[in-house]
Amino acid sequence: MSSTTPQPALPENTASWWKRLADSDITYSFTRSKVVMGSAFISALLLLLALFAPYVSPHDPTNLASLDLMNSLNPPAWLQGGSWDYPLGTDNQGRDMLSALLFGLRLSLSVSLASVILAMALGITLGLISGYFGGWADTIIMRIADIQMTFPAILTALLVNGVVRALLGLNHTGGADYWVLVLSIGLSFWVQFARTVRGSAMVERSKDYVAAARLIGVRPTRIMFTHVLPNVLGPVLVIATISLALAIITEATLSFLGVGLPPSNPSLGTLVRVGNDFLLSGEWWIVFFPGLILAILALSVNMLGDWLRDALNPKLR
Repeated sequence: MSSTTPQPALPENTASWWKRLADSDITYSFTRSKVVMGSAFISALLLLLALFAPYVSPHDPTNLASLDLMNSLNPPAWLQGGSWDYPLGTDNQGRDMLSALLFGLRLSLSVSLASVILAMALGITLGLISGYFGGWADTIIMRIADIQMTFPAILTALLVNGVVRALLGLNHTGGADYWVLVLSIGLSFWVQFARTVRGSAMVERSKDYVAAARLIGVRPTRIMFTHVLPNVLGPVLVIATISLALAIITEATLSFLGVGLPPSNPSLGTLVRVGNDFLLSGEWWIVFFPGLILAILALSVNMLGDWLRDALNPKLR
């Protein structure tokens, strides 16, 4: 007589959570669109490649001592003169383009994610204060937001970047470039979060559960972040996803203009800027592959943001 080993059952609350997720409208909307699933797959793949870049790249492009100018401007492996040691060719410094792409993707995503997190933290906080308290706080915050919205995000980022560098006396030294870039982009995108959270907070503050929390003596800061914030997270997630795509493009634009990361530690935008100098001389691969990865990354993240906006909008169900 054979016996089977019973499989451990999931906790009831965990199983119930997974069942609700599987039966939700968001999951249904996700699985019925092949375009969205493809975008999610591409985004996840690029994110994994960025995370494990030091382990999957054939060379270390950040180690300047390992570069050989004799290997500079080699074409991709399938062209005459190419080598499979450098599958996508090399740049003007003899740096392997495949390895530079992986590390550049890592930096671009890192800067963009950090910028969006900064914009979220600033925008959500100011939006909650503006929408919950109203009065002079609302007036000051919204007038600042209105003024900033009259300028394009890239212009705001350039302004912040220039002011910070002038005040701190930075000139592409050390690791300060990374944080200046994060600050520049983050301060360019907080307005969208603040205005959205403000509108939702103004609706939520008049509801019974907020009035009940006030009656029992709950502090305003706890009401804002514990009770009001969870009810406005849907629109915030949509804006965060779309802002991530915009932050990727903004970082690439700043780096292309020469105010981003230095060529010694390049992002995708920096690689495009470097490759642009050699485009007319025939070394097309230096600018083509970073531009292609940048376009695919921004497009896939943007399509996910569009889907999430539609999936979380009850009027479109």
